Amino acid sequence: MRDGAGPGIGVGELDLDGLDGDVLSLTPAPGAPPLGPGEVYVLVRLRGRPVGTVLAHVGEGEDAARTLAAAAREQLAGFVSRRGEAPGPSGPGSGPRTEGPAAGEAERVVRPARGGRGAGEPGVSIVVATRERDAQLARALDSLLGQDHPDHEILVVDNNPATDRTRVLVERHYAARGVRYVVEPVPGLAAAHNRGVAAARGAVLAFTDDDVVADPRWLSALVAPFADDPRLGCVTGLILPARLTTPAQILLESHGGFTKGFAPRHFDPRRPPPDEPLFPFTAGRFGSGANMAFRADALRAVGGFDPATGTGTPARGGDDLYAFARIVVAGHRLSYTPDALVWHHHRETWQDLENQAYGYGAGLTAYLTAIIARRPALLPALLARVPRGLAHALAISAHRDAGDQSVPGGHGARSHPWPRSLSRLERRGMLYGPLGYLRARRRVRGHRLPWEVAR
Repeated sequence: MRDGAGPGIGVGELDLDGLDGDVLSLTPAPGAPPLGPGEVYVLVRLRGRPVGTVLAHVGEGEDAARTLAAAAREQLAGFVSRRGEAPGPSGPGSGPRTEGPAAGEAERVVRPARGGRGAGEPGVSIVVATRERDAQLARALDSLLGQDHPDHEILVVDNNPATDRTRVLVERHYAARGVRYVVEPVPGLAAAHNRGVAAARGAVLAFTDDDVVADPRWLSALVAPFADDPRLGCVTGLILPARLTTPAQILLESHGGFTKGFAPRHFDPRRPPPDEPLFPFTAGRFGSGANMAFRADALRAVGGFDPATGTGTPARGGDDLYAFARIVVAGHRLSYTPDALVWHHHRETWQDLENQAYGYGAGLTAYLTAIIARRPALLPALLARVPRGLAHALAISAHRDAGDQSVPGGHGARSHPWPRSLSRLERRGMLYGPLGYLRARRRVRGHRLPWEVAR
């Protein structure tokens, strides 16, 4: 897998007028090449609403839309009934090449996708942190400017810039369209996000990365839950791969990628979920930093992001996990909605994947160190979960056979096991994480939050 080029997998979107209805459209994913013969991975929508993913082979001369629609009806039948009612007893793990919504989520499947802003929805600030990636940033900004939510602003935070490329891009091509540019000289994703928090005007703060393309309804879907629940502090959304053209991209997505599934989930600190014995310390189950939004007052009240975490610091990651956990520990609810979709451009090379594996491990334990350093009163609760937590950490970093994978793991000969070398890197990262966090914290000692400085 490491050295072979291997065939790529086409990525697209299939919209159906009901699971047993007509094909409304079949298009490549944003920025992906045209769909052709071979393995094709599609997001299945029912009248615009995401309900699952399907992997199928399209033969030479076949009608791709017809082939993929047939595969969707077969592979998603256990998740979505033909009338859009709750599925039967089969669950999300019943099909090796399918992801779909859980039972009881039928209302979310059949309700029409909303466009525009409801009367009670708050204004939003979108924060995009970046560093020296102007081409990717331009692609992301183009998608953010196409959002259907009418009351939002876009802030680009240039983190510790080495050149003026980002500033020039924004000033020449996007400033006239309302995009604001700010600089954060302290290296690290969390510090950049905190600068965005300080500069933002919205009642809700949405965060995404410079390597995504946002669905036109992303922001509306991500923000809508805040209007319905005053205790809601954070909402996360669905992240799917924009391209699967290299072995590293396919391997990452075969073993989960950034996707959290198609079942909405709600986390309430007053009612810990029975299937989450490590709650709230398994913050990675809540979502990912490329697709998240916070109530601005709640995020500022918990101190924002820990500037000693995140990409660009010795901690290597954990900034999003820290923020999720702090919001929940403070008594706010957190929700995950698959209706809020972004397409993520996974890194392409094996070296990227190795860096990612190490960074995941380091970020996990760095975040746990940060949460205890900032909230020592949580130490007894964390220690009580150490045995299960250790088992969980070993499980998520373990070597995984080809049979353990998810979509698009059925690709070709299904020979995409998670290599032991990556498992070792992930575990080495876990051992390093606390030390990395302490090193990063020394670097930002005395650093004040940007909104405190502005007072």
